[in-house]
Amino acid sequence: MTTKINGPVRIGSGSGFWGDGIDPAVELLKGGKLDYLCFDFLAELTMALLQRQVQKKPDLGYVPDAVQFMKVMMPIAKETGTKLISNGGGVNVRAAAERMRADAQNQGLKGLRIGMVEGDGMLGRLDEIRADGVPLLHMETGEDGFDAIRDRVVCANVYTDGSGISEALAKGADLVVAGRVSDNALYVGPAMHHFGWKYDPAHTDRVAAAIALGHIVECASACSGGMSSRFAEMPNMGRVGFPYFSMQSDGTAEITKLPGTGGRVDQFTIKEHLVYEIADPRRYLMPDGVADFTSLTLKETGPDRVKVSGVRGLPPPETLKLVIGYEDGWIGECMAFFPWPKAFDRAEKAKQTMLERFERMNLKADSIHFDYIGLNLLHGPAAPAIDRDKANDMAEIGLRCAVRTRTADEADKVRRAGSNLWIMGPGGTSFGTPIKPRPVVSLWPTLIPRKYVKQTVEVLEA
Repeated sequence: MTTKINGPVRIGSGSGFWGDGIDPAVELLKGGKLDYLCFDFLAELTMALLQRQVQKKPDLGYVPDAVQFMKVMMPIAKETGTKLISNGGGVNVRAAAERMRADAQNQGLKGLRIGMVEGDGMLGRLDEIRADGVPLLHMETGEDGFDAIRDRVVCANVYTDGSGISEALAKGADLVVAGRVSDNALYVGPAMHHFGWKYDPAHTDRVAAAIALGHIVECASACSGGMSSRFAEMPNMGRVGFPYFSMQSDGTAEITKLPGTGGRVDQFTIKEHLVYEIADPRRYLMPDGVADFTSLTLKETGPDRVKVSGVRGLPPPETLKLVIGYEDGWIGECMAFFPWPKAFDRAEKAKQTMLERFERMNLKADSIHFDYIGLNLLHGPAAPAIDRDKANDMAEIGLRCAVRTRTADEADKVRRAGSNLWIMGPGGTSFGTPIKPRPVVSLWPTLIPRKYVKQTVEVLEA
């Protein structure tokens, strides 16, 4: 089923991360008259966490929120005629799709079609790719040391484009669930399907426009007031409106939100998110293409309404980003809080006591790190020098200790040393629940030729 529609397409943002609020998405679905509502649930480290889940229990490995969101959204979307798209399949797209199908059946949504987009998982192909001579260089450091971590790899997922989503929609899917597609591919896929665009010179700039728009709205309320440098000016952020855009076949679009919702959409909220997490603004490389963010024009066309036009771009790159997660030791952590008077002196004494306990326990650590909560936790070395007199006059100061170790047993010594402070430490100290050791998964981002990646699409029917 091929689709080519000249009229505009309305695409909304239903989630910016795993943990986002569901109520703004429901509000937008009910009132936005949308063609598509897209949900981004993944971060780079998320895939490693989900892979660990599926190793413990084969029917897990997807984002639980994705299933719960769709359970709520499916009946509403059927009434509004909106198609739902998410990357919440994580590392187990099929399990997520089966759960969604069961929920659809239980709600009497007979005939609802769920498209599965797979093909981003590369864990089983790393040795083949390496044997072909692909160096798998660390793309941030240039390091050529992948072979040294190979036996500790737990996940490997490549960022894929929106073609699988477009294909699933062409096959009649009402709901599409994917794995590690790029965040903005969630938006590029439906735009390409709607307008019948292809990855050819005639559509390069239009695909680039969809990439730019997807990038702007992919974090939901981040372009309607969230994280803004003007956050204090943003009205009713607890009732923020998620953004959506109406896009024309030439790639121009207007971004807005529902009337009466909190937050704000103006050229500055758009600009702030336009430069979020990018490197070269002239070459924003994505699997679907390369967008030039310096080419576009922003114009406020009304209250909470911004027009985006003039986006230029380049064809899709020949390589795709592959993120490999590998086991890299353990973290032991503890926290304690100290009251006035002489709050800082108490925290310093507790730090000294912790170090003495580590010595007595013969702690084997790769690194030991302390933060004074209220003084330098967020800014670290960039924080102002500590004024002891002022710090001692503070009502309270916290001490956080984090230790990197090679084994769980060594990391557990940090928890025990922190618990020792309950009596060995300064009077008046307050403690939370002891923190269990947790494994460290480090990331090895690299590039692989596009030829190794093939998306597959299957549609399930309720």
